[in-house]
Amino acid sequence: MRVIIVGAGEVGYQITKFLAMEAVDVVVIEKDAQKLSRISDELDVATIVADGCSPSGLKEAGADKADILLAVTNSDETNMIACMLAKAMYNIPRKIARIRNPEYFKNEKLLSKENLDINPAISPEFEVARAIIRLLETPFAADVEEFEDGLIKVIGFRVPKGSALTGVPLKNLTGVRSSKKFLIGIIEREGTVIIPSGEDKIKTDDVIYLPVKKWEVGDVMDFLGVTAKPARKIMIVGGGRIGYYVASAMETKADVKVIEKDAQRCKYVSKNLRKTIVLHGDGSDENLLREENIKDMDAFVSVSNNEELNIMASLLAKRLGAKKTITIVNRTDYLSLAHGLGLETVLSPRFITASSILKYVRRGDILSLTAIAEDRAEIIEARVGRGSKFRGKTLANAKLPKSAVVGAIMRDEKITIPSGADVIEEGDKLIIFTLRESIRDVEKLLV
Repeated sequence: MRVIIVGAGEVGYQITKFLAMEAVDVVVIEKDAQKLSRISDELDVATIVADGCSPSGLKEAGADKADILLAVTNSDETNMIACMLAKAMYNIPRKIARIRNPEYFKNEKLLSKENLDINPAISPEFEVARAIIRLLETPFAADVEEFEDGLIKVIGFRVPKGSALTGVPLKNLTGVRSSKKFLIGIIEREGTVIIPSGEDKIKTDDVIYLPVKKWEVGDVMDFLGVTAKPARKIMIVGGGRIGYYVASAMETKADVKVIEKDAQRCKYVSKNLRKTIVLHGDGSDENLLREENIKDMDAFVSVSNNEELNIMASLLAKRLGAKKTITIVNRTDYLSLAHGLGLETVLSPRFITASSILKYVRRGDILSLTAIAEDRAEIIEARVGRGSKFRGKTLANAKLPKSAVVGAIMRDEKITIPSGADVIEEGDKLIIFTLRESIRDVEKLLV
C-alpha cells in the first residue's frame, strides 16, 4: 500500500509515525522544509519539498501508484485542491481531507463522489467535541469510546485510592462488587500499557479500559464502586468551534455557561445558541469563576486555543470545587505535563484526528478504530470476512498475539463479552484491544 500525506504538521507527523512503524510505503509532501526535516530526521519515509497543490509534487510522490491520499495541512483549501488533483489527474482510489470550516465540512454536494470525492472529510473540532460530549454523558470515566453506533462503549476509568478493585487478581474480580462478568482489555499504568492476564492486579491510579454494553453502564458503575449522573451544570472556557459544538449539543440537556475572551465571538455564540449563557471574560480569572459558582459545576471544559490557559483554568477550577475537568491540549509534549499536574481528562485534537484517519489505512474490514493511551494502543472494531483466519475458531485457538485480546463479539444484534470457548463466525464484528507492536499480526488474522 502506498500512502501520500500532504502536510507535515503535528497531525501529518503523527500519522506518518504510526504508518512508518508498520512498514507502510509513505511519501510526505510539505512546502515548509523545516517541518519536513523533523520527519526525515526521525522517520524512515520519503519526503518531498513541494506545495500540496502542486501537480508536479504529486507526480514526484508517485501519485499514479498511490492507494490513499491524506491531505492534512492547516489549510482547508489546500487540502481540497490536493484531493481534486488526486482525483482528476491520478485517480487515487481514496482521498481523505482534514477540513475545519463548517461550510465546507457539512457541504455533502461539494465533497460527493461527483465533485471532490473526499471520503471522508475529518473535522478535528467536531471529532474532539464528540469525545467531550461522550465524557459529559459518562462523567465517572476518564475516556469513553463508542462502537456499533453506541451499542458498545469502551470506558476508561482511573482507579481511585481505596478502591475495592485494587490488589485483586483480575480472574477473581467477578463477585468483588458485581455478579456480572466484565473484561478489562487494557491497563494504562505510569506511562506503560499492558494487555492484562488473569493473574494481573489493579493498582491505584491505573486507567482500566472495559467494553460495556450500552444498557449495562449502571452495572459497570456498581462494579467500579462509583455513583455519577450525566453532567447537568457545565462551564466551558472557549467559544470557538469546539466550545460551540459542545454547548449546542448539551444546552438542551444541561445548564451551560460559555466564557470567551473575544467580544465578537461572544456575540456570534450568543446569537446562535438558544439557552447557553455566554460570558465575556477570562476563564482563568478566579473571581469570575467564583462569581459564576464554579463549585456547583458538574463539569468544567477548557477548550480555548491557548493550551497554557486551558491547563491553568482547569487546575484552578479543580481547586475551586468543579467535580470534573476536561482539558484540551494541542501540543503533544504538554500531555504528560498536564497528567502529571493531576488533570484527570486531557484530550489532544491532533491525536484524535490521527486516530480518526488511521482506520482507513488498516488492512481488513475495519469499521472503526480508536488510538488510546497517547497512541500506544488501539481499540479496533472489525468484521470477520470469509478469508479471515479467525473464522470458525474459538478465541482460545485463534492465535491472537499475547498483546491483543478480543473484548466483545457482536452477532445478529447480540453482544457477547467472550471467553476462550466462544467461536468466531463469518460476519461477526469484533472489538479488539491491541498494543501497537501487535497491530500487524492482528491485521493478518483479519484478511
